[in-house]
Amino acid sequence: MHLKAKVAVVTGATSGLGLEFSKRLVDRGSVVYGLARRADKLAGIESELGDRFHGLKCDVSDDAQVGRAIATALEGSDRIDILVNNAGLGRFGPVEELTLEDWDVQMNVNLRGVFLCTKAVVPVMKAQNAKSGFGGHIVNISSVAGLVGNPLLSAYNATKFGLKGFSEALMKEVREDGIKVTCFYPGSIQTEFFDTAGVPISAQPLSATDIGPTLVHVLETPDNYLISEVVMRPLRPNG
Repeated sequence: MHLKAKVAVVTGATSGLGLEFSKRLVDRGSVVYGLARRADKLAGIESELGDRFHGLKCDVSDDAQVGRAIATALEGSDRIDILVNNAGLGRFGPVEELTLEDWDVQMNVNLRGVFLCTKAVVPVMKAQNAKSGFGGHIVNISSVAGLVGNPLLSAYNATKFGLKGFSEALMKEVREDGIKVTCFYPGSIQTEFFDTAGVPISAQPLSATDIGPTLVHVLETPDNYLISEVVMRPLRPNG
């Protein structure tokens, strides 16, 4: 896919990977609708990135808010070529110390949010495929915690293992509709994520700028070439 003039929706767009992905896509000439809960941060990013970035205040776990955000994006551009389901959070700790709210917020953002955004975008992409022969590309940001279970990560592991299953099933479901689905499994990344996770980050994590080029590469592959999964880790996480 050539990214110039393509329309992307990126969730969790105000920091970390979401912000980096938005910058990369704007640099390649795409129009980006960035979804996040912090309106002030979105306004600042609009000022920084210019008129190809449109910030939309949205809690991805809220069905009505997701519906309004996707409708706004369609009003502005009449198509959606890329969806990056990046919004996510972790709250780590012993299972007996996790609260119900800790469990629910991770399930709601990390899984329900992906489902709601995907459900809203897939009909649009199917219609695009019917017209042009290619529907679009959905990229889900999971984690190596979606591949390997670890102590203190029980709820987070559950969401990311769930996202792996969702991504694999979705890929097989929509590939004949000209829609690519790719799932990323990054290791520890230096972002705001660890501010609330409850565990320390590794001594030498990845950075968002390390991963940005991988997104661009995956999106720019030929239309009949699908990279369905990408695992990425720090080479020397402990320094």
